Amino acid sequence: MTPLLLCQNSSGGLRSSGGRAPSDPAFFAPGGAHPRKTPYVIPMRYAPYETLITPARAQPELWRIAVGVAVALAVYVLLLMSYGLSIDRISGDPDTFVEMIDGSTPADTMGFLLTFVFMIAGTLTAAILLHGRGLLSLLGPLPYMLRDGIRAIGALIMLYGVVTVLPPYMMDDLTPNLELSAWLILLPISLILVLIQVSAEEIFFRGYLQSQLAARFSSPVIWIVLPSVMFGALHYSPADYGSAAWLVALWATAFGIFAADLTARTGTLGPAIALHFVNNVSALLFMSLDGPLSGLALYTLQVNVDDPHVIMPLLWIDAMMMVVSWIAVRLALRV
Repeated sequence: MTPLLLCQNSSGGLRSSGGRAPSDPAFFAPGGAHPRKTPYVIPMRYAPYETLITPARAQPELWRIAVGVAVALAVYVLLLMSYGLSIDRISGDPDTFVEMIDGSTPADTMGFLLTFVFMIAGTLTAAILLHGRGLLSLLGPLPYMLRDGIRAIGALIMLYGVVTVLPPYMMDDLTPNLELSAWLILLPISLILVLIQVSAEEIFFRGYLQSQLAARFSSPVIWIVLPSVMFGALHYSPADYGSAAWLVALWATAFGIFAADLTARTGTLGPAIALHFVNNVSALLFMSLDGPLSGLALYTLQVNVDDPHVIMPLLWIDAMMMVVSWIAVRLALRV
């Protein structure tokens, strides 16, 4: 695949040498917004990211980003609360929604994953109201997003397949969770729900927040690291992981940095969604830690997740797998 090179010309517009995406910035914005001339050029390795930064430059003010985050969060929480109250009212049990969030049964896990639709709704509300941006401006050009995402998933499936058949094997540490027949019946809807969950997080953190910060700041240290730290903070859960919660948050921050890098290198969310999707399918549908969101897993791993000495080796394995996955996607896409 020929890499895209999108650079600023003397008039402040864009010129394309790779044909990855339309050069007309109005293509991405529902209101036909035009970008403001910017005083900086992003690093060449991230030149394709102009396809997402360009529509964000139309309204890049920091106050808009702050209000946008608040609006996205408010819409998400309000819809989540309405959903929870509806679930409780229908069931007649005021604790139904709280139990569902725990995700210890297939129905609970599916119900919780479905709530990420509300995160997408909140992000789109903020993007439209505060920045005049539509869905394509958060995803990138759809044909290229799908192409890069499918290629990335293909590379990751091959990688995970190879790793699975290599020693050491952990079958002695695994406990069957769902019957294979039930797991296979639920698998199609489970895959769709995991895709919704990872897409929601990528649309907000990489599609919206990262690109808006990139429209305001030239340094990738700001627009890659800051959303990734926020992504990591979202995964900080002492109630689930005890004193090991900070390790999980640190791992999630590192994951966010890799996903952000792939987004900037390709100019679409396709590879980041693929990386997130394959990781979460492995962790939620195949081999899950026993506890929250284990309801759809084929096997569960019985470990004391709130002990740093126990979870640290697992996180190191996941970290190495994350690095290898990032490299595999880059090689598959030649970015």
